[in-house]
Amino acid sequence: MREVSFGQYYPSNSAVHKMDARVKLLLTIAFIVMVFLVKSLYAYIAIGVFILLTTLVSRVPVLKVLKSIKAIIFIVVIMSIINLFANAEGKVLCSWWIFTITDGGIITAVNLALRLIFLVMGTSLLTYTTTPMELTDGMESLMYPLKLIKVPTHDIAIIMSIALRFIPILMEEVDKIMMAQKARGACFDRGGLLQRAKALLPVLIPLFVSAFRRADELALALDARCYNATPNRTKYKKATLAIRDLIATLITGIFIVLVVAINNNFWGLY
Repeated sequence: MREVSFGQYYPSNSAVHKMDARVKLLLTIAFIVMVFLVKSLYAYIAIGVFILLTTLVSRVPVLKVLKSIKAIIFIVVIMSIINLFANAEGKVLCSWWIFTITDGGIITAVNLALRLIFLVMGTSLLTYTTTPMELTDGMESLMYPLKLIKVPTHDIAIIMSIALRFIPILMEEVDKIMMAQKARGACFDRGGLLQRAKALLPVLIPLFVSAFRRADELALALDARCYNATPNRTKYKKATLAIRDLIATLITGIFIVLVVAINNNFWGLY
């Protein structure tokens, strides 16, 4: 739990860190859409190479990005197993009792696993290279058209930013509570699934109490600093587009076109 990457920021002086948060958000959304559209193994390899190169350029340790996958390993395994047996399309490779494995089921399971892994790695790079305040300002700026229909965009952006930042804090709190409970003789890794679920009750109750306490302290801190979401708020740092943002957009656009071509076997390589 100490290695949860969501909401964590890795300080560096790389070109990716200096990019405009709005550009990074838009490029991340485009990346996510692309990941969920491709189906070719070669396209997934190209996406993996792109993530690796982006990680190297951002100077974020590769192990940190890879460790972000640990948080979803259980979900990836469960969803892959479900899709492996639920998809009955294609040639039957193995059949036993009510379980049937087909080549279509294997392809679907692999596609789902790779999509989830690349999704987490891509969003982890976003949070590693962008501060929570930059994310808040970027989301608020991108949601500006919604102000025309009286949508409180600033409130939504600050809520999303706080929720993102609280993920690693709450995970650290869970780790502390579990260590304290283990010191008192609690056991979380023995027995069946139902017994393990019951053993987590002494963790969930203090966690909820701690979360509400932190939320109350944050509200008091905001109120003590006269924070409000009025439309005439000024910003200490104003986001401006630079040449590096244009270059990053062009490179990402070329990469997306390349991945689409590989996915559709444009050159007839396979």
